[in-house]
Amino acid sequence: MKFRALLRSIRSSSVTFSSKPTKSLPQCRLFHHDFVPRDPKAKPKRYKYPPVYDPYGPRPPPSDKVTQLAERIAALSPEELKQIGPTLRERLKHPKMQPISVDGLDFGSQGGGPAGSAKAEEKKAEKTAFDVKLEKFDAAAKIKVIKEVRTFTNLGLKEAKDLVEKAPVLLKQGVTKEEANDIIEKIKGAGGVAVME
Repeated sequence: MKFRALLRSIRSSSVTFSSKPTKSLPQCRLFHHDFVPRDPKAKPKRYKYPPVYDPYGPRPPPSDKVTQLAERIAALSPEELKQIGPTLRERLKHPKMQPISVDGLDFGSQGGGPAGSAKAEEKKAEKTAFDVKLEKFDAAAKIKVIKEVRTFTNLGLKEAKDLVEKAPVLLKQGVTKEEANDIIEKIKGAGGVAVME
C-alpha cells in the first residue's frame, strides 16, 4: 500500500526534464565529459571463455621422473595402493588426520531411502550413558574397595560397606564412557573387578 501511494505521488508531481536548463533548477551534468554513448546498432561483444579455468595459469609438463613414478604407482596391486597414503604421510612427517565429531549436528535426510533411515536408527542406538557394575572383589582388599566406592558415590561408610557386600551390584548409573572407565580403573587398582554396561 505504501508503495502504491509513493507511485501516485511521483506521478502527480509535474516535474518535467528537458535538455534546456530552466531558471528554477540549476544545470547539472549527469555524465562525465568523456562519456560516449553506445551505438544502438552495434552488436554486443561476445567473450570466449576457456574450456577449463585454471587459477594458477599454464603449468609446465611433468618431468620424466614424475611420469615414470606415476606409471609405477598405477601398476601396483590394490593392497599396495592402500599402503601408499600412510607410508607417504609417515615419510613426509604429515600429522595424522583426526576425525571430526558430528555429534549434535543435523544434516537432514541423507540418502532418503531405507538405507538412510537405517543409518539414522543405528546412530540413535549408540549409547552415551553407561552403568558401572561391581562384579566381585578380593576379600583382602574389601576395605580399599569400600573407600574407592565412597569417593565417587555420596554414601556413608555403612551404606558403602553394605553396597560392596551385595556384589554383583550397580555402583553408578548414567555416567559418560570416560568417567565409567576411570571408575573401573580405580576399582581395579583397589583390588575389585568392575564392568561397564
